[in-house]
Amino acid sequence: MSNTRQAEAVSPWRAPVLFLILAALFLAEGSFRNALFSGSWNTALAILNMGLISAVMALGVNMQWGYAGLFNAGVVGFLALGGLAPVLVSTAPVQGAWAAGGPRLILALLVGLGTLVLAAQAWKRVSGLMRVPALIVVLVLGFVLYRWLFDPAVMAIEANNSARAGNIGGLGWPVLMSWPVGALFAAAAAWGVGKVALGLRSDYLAIATLGIGEIIVAVMRNEEWLSRGVKNVSGIPRPVPYELDLQNSPDFVARAAEWGLSPAVASGIWVKLLYAGLFGIVLLGLILLAELALKSPWGRMMRAIRDNETAAEAMGKDVTRRHLQIFVIGSAVIGLAGAMMVTLDGLLSPNSFNPLRYTFLIWVMVIVGGSGNNWGAALGAILVWFLWIKAEVWGPELMRLVTGPLPAGALRDHLLGSAPHMRFIALGVVLLLVLRFAPRGLVPEK
Repeated sequence: MSNTRQAEAVSPWRAPVLFLILAALFLAEGSFRNALFSGSWNTALAILNMGLISAVMALGVNMQWGYAGLFNAGVVGFLALGGLAPVLVSTAPVQGAWAAGGPRLILALLVGLGTLVLAAQAWKRVSGLMRVPALIVVLVLGFVLYRWLFDPAVMAIEANNSARAGNIGGLGWPVLMSWPVGALFAAAAAWGVGKVALGLRSDYLAIATLGIGEIIVAVMRNEEWLSRGVKNVSGIPRPVPYELDLQNSPDFVARAAEWGLSPAVASGIWVKLLYAGLFGIVLLGLILLAELALKSPWGRMMRAIRDNETAAEAMGKDVTRRHLQIFVIGSAVIGLAGAMMVTLDGLLSPNSFNPLRYTFLIWVMVIVGGSGNNWGAALGAILVWFLWIKAEVWGPELMRLVTGPLPAGALRDHLLGSAPHMRFIALGVVLLLVLRFAPRGLVPEK
């Protein structure tokens, strides 16, 4: 059967039925307490909130891959840049940090940027044998001046209240303002990467983005003046009330009693519901905008470039420029998800940005859901995240069932001890089943 006939054979009821099944899984997680489900609405809502953020990440990757066929293997880097925004925008200023080295630090960053601009101009304007020496002179002098300004400023900032801070701090603005700033951070980095790498073939683009993503995470781990490095930044403001404040409110305690819940349980559920509402609004808004863009002449042009770059270029389309455009947009969405995730956790931990979780798993979500379909990417993200979390619980239960007939010994102990890692096997099995029976995803592109 051809791909066209396969696309026609997809039932229009598939997506609604799959979303209903997903909703049933969350209802079971909150309602039934047994070996498979926790019976806790706090747990169900916690999984849902991270699933909604993962859906935003998957939407950004889907824009790059599903719209334009760009393989971004550095998702984790753009996510980390977005996560930096709440620290720089919403946390309180660190007393004495700006006076210690702030102006000199800003001047150093401007010198670094100016060096790159001058190097580009030198390469364009100088010709002949002097081109390379001129470029080297500009870069060396700029680097020396940059380090002369940057190093003392960083040392002064990190020495300022190093036990509790040691970083430049933030602006103290409302945390929701940091979300679009996180998107801007990721978009700016994507523009720089795209200008260099988007002229490469797809496999080289994947290698380049993989390297850039790791470089961004490495910088955040080591530049303590920026994000405290491995010391982490905690106490990031939240857009919703704190549980302790709700538990100390007589009105909320009375309302919790009406619901038949303890104040501790009720406050956790209420806060997670507020987060779910915020994340749901952002996700639905992005899907609406993405659907409108996909069905516009711009969206048809992007899919034409994806399907046949040579033909699109022959029709006068600037393929590299359009690739850069969608690469920046998709990375901005990923950066927005990073800011949302750090806001949910209230913590920025650079060591937690693991490529397995924040690149590979996001790609699995897009593939399982259906690349090129925004609703499919969202469905795949929430479903795969649910399975990723529950596999850590279901794996040991399955292993106990399988090893029940085995005699006690080293083999049985080894199998039971490795059961918590069943989530990797389970995810691989899910991916293989989807690729075998629904190669275009659970909700394929129309």
